[in-house]
Amino acid sequence: MVAASEARRRLNWARAALYLVIVLLLVPFVFPLWWMVTSSLKTAAEVFAFPPVLWPTDPQWSNFARVFELQPFALQYFNSVYIAVLVTAGVLLISSMAGYAFARVRFPGASVLFLVLLGGLLVPREVIIIPLFQMMNQAGWIDTHVPLVLIPMFGAQSVFGTFLMRQFFLGLPKELEEAGRVDGLGRFGIFFRIAMPLATPALAALTIITFLQTWDMFLEPLVFLSTPERFTLPLALTQFADAYGGPIWNVQLAATTLMTFPVLLVFVLAQRQFIQGIAQTGLKG
Repeated sequence: MVAASEARRRLNWARAALYLVIVLLLVPFVFPLWWMVTSSLKTAAEVFAFPPVLWPTDPQWSNFARVFELQPFALQYFNSVYIAVLVTAGVLLISSMAGYAFARVRFPGASVLFLVLLGGLLVPREVIIIPLFQMMNQAGWIDTHVPLVLIPMFGAQSVFGTFLMRQFFLGLPKELEEAGRVDGLGRFGIFFRIAMPLATPALAALTIITFLQTWDMFLEPLVFLSTPERFTLPLALTQFADAYGGPIWNVQLAATTLMTFPVLLVFVLAQRQFIQGIAQTGLKG
């Protein structure tokens, strides 16, 4: 009885120590978010006060109103949302079909073509941005959202998505395809009616990754856009400046807070599918 009580006491101390370590490890990740949110409610002086002010003495809720006064922020928010949705939908379709073809369809040169495709991940965007600008300029798409949709949809994001989906489809049992053929399904029928429903975890993971990458995209909007009404959020955040060109930090942090919370909400709601999808695609093939 005494031994059992002692064992429980040690277990409780071990759990308490583990929780303490977890809390300490969380501080470097949670504190920047806390600082962003609280600083969005501070005055400009409190943002740079020393010692640091952890909570504003008089919360300035008007900072959030100024976000919409200084920039067409609602329109810029809409731009980011619809571009991210279009890119995500396109990447899901292209990557799932290409990944299935590389995993389940036998054709000459598949391995070499796949290696060439993966080579696209090694090319930095900065290297090809000038040729892309020239191509888009000749097509008359400068200062439009077309490059912001086409470049990610047919670029590195689709390459990574193809690799991710290929890894998942490699793990599907061949018997499922054979059963589909017995039922009279063709290649597209097997893909849409068997493979895609089973690929929900991988698709969920790819959705989150693609949406976040598109949502945070900065280089392409900086190069291709010049009209504030067409800006996306990452580019709009750089435009909150005073009469002397200096950044208005508290208003900028308020805009950043508005930009960040929807993304955090999406990730929190879909984190289980994200983890499951990564676990099922990362170790096959």
